Amino acid sequence: MASWVLSECGIRPLPKAFQRPTTGFTSPNQANFDSLPSNGKFSYRKSPTNSSATGFSGERKWVLNVSAPLKVATVDGDERSERINGEVDFDPGAPPPFKLADIRAAIPKHCWVRDPWRSTSYVVRDVTVVFGLAAAAAFLNNWLVWPFYWAAQGTMFWALFVLGHDCGHGSFSSNPKLNSVVGHLLHSSILVPYHGWRISHRTHHQNHGHVENDESWHPLSEKIFNSLDTITQNLRFTVPFPMLAYPFYLWSRSPGKTGSHFHPNSDLFAPSEKKDVITSTICWTTMAGFLVALCFAIGPVPMLKLYGVPYWGFVMWLDFVTYLHHHGHEDKLPWYRGKEWSYLRGGLTTLDRDYGWINNIHHDIGTHVIHHLFPQIPHYHLIEAVSISFMTRRRSRRRRDSEGSDDGRRRKRSPLKKISDDGVAEYLAKKVQKKVPFSKKITDEDEDDDDDVYFCSGPISHVGQQSGSSLPGDG
Repeated sequence: MASWVLSECGIRPLPKAFQRPTTGFTSPNQANFDSLPSNGKFSYRKSPTNSSATGFSGERKWVLNVSAPLKVATVDGDERSERINGEVDFDPGAPPPFKLADIRAAIPKHCWVRDPWRSTSYVVRDVTVVFGLAAAAAFLNNWLVWPFYWAAQGTMFWALFVLGHDCGHGSFSSNPKLNSVVGHLLHSSILVPYHGWRISHRTHHQNHGHVENDESWHPLSEKIFNSLDTITQNLRFTVPFPMLAYPFYLWSRSPGKTGSHFHPNSDLFAPSEKKDVITSTICWTTMAGFLVALCFAIGPVPMLKLYGVPYWGFVMWLDFVTYLHHHGHEDKLPWYRGKEWSYLRGGLTTLDRDYGWINNIHHDIGTHVIHHLFPQIPHYHLIEAVSISFMTRRRSRRRRDSEGSDDGRRRKRSPLKKISDDGVAEYLAKKVQKKVPFSKKITDEDEDDDDDVYFCSGPISHVGQQSGSSLPGDG
């Protein structure tokens, strides 16, 4: 299903030069990495593939490689990957031979610098485009123009969301008050409760790739799945309905979880966060009231054309991108539980995606692996940070293999780590191999196991996030 969606939309996985969980980038204007010590921990090597992405700021050429191996379609592709990597088989569920601190130490210090003026310039740019598009569409008021406006404005609403998302992570600036003000203005304008979503999104980052604790598109247990009525199952797991689920999730969350992003006493929030949630709910209500007033002022039909349709375009962007970054539509990504899970291993289950010329518009959100590992990095430094993290991981794997200390982690692929075409998923537990239903279902008996690695992928399902504490350290 996901393959069909990708092919229909023209979105494709990033070029695959390395058959392993990697993220890489090349650019003709790339800073000279030869200055790194040749006998040190890291070395730089350009990727053999190239693609281009053009945005408002001019032409850029770079490549992002997905964080989990994808199937190579041809024999030549397999041979080429083997020549590059020096190895044939790779287990995506094995613990990585490097630590989070290795990647953090390699990222240049300036990549961590949050420039409020530069961040604000992106806000000014996007807001100007939003109002310009609305003014042009209202002036022309032609049915040949409206479809183009809806697509463009929905994308710009999504861009505003990404900037507010950066405010929530603190990557917009080092000033919490500025982050809060800008975040409220951006998110309230597109009917998202800033603090409610910020707090819930935090746990998604803290528990990425965890079967039970990650609440963003993770597998559902068989008990929860069976508790859903037929209509709900069809709505949640049949395209395009999951692409419209986000507003409903904000109100009532997902099956098996209670709470709302608007209620200060929700299970999502700690007692100390109630005031923040109330503030965001008031801002959201104010924006909703303003939209209703505009309906009375200019009419509901013009408001539907100017705001309503683009809003649902934004919702589809959000759900679609979230799904793409946490599911592989060819090979399967691991989900962990118990002692098998760590912050680093969970972060490496995310995927980078190349959206072409849209990368610049939605602020390089496609560089998702490095963002999940270090959400404090501003979006305008993610590309450079991606290249460094790629070098770190590749060098560490080569060093481990040369030393012969793979500890059995580089295993030959087997059908036990694959999902068959009929939708049956299997996972590998320590010394025990079991079958479980495909990704949206995990049996309750399996939930009692302590250390499991799931290789799950399946139909689209939407779930949300839950609150948590500060980010963990090394995985």
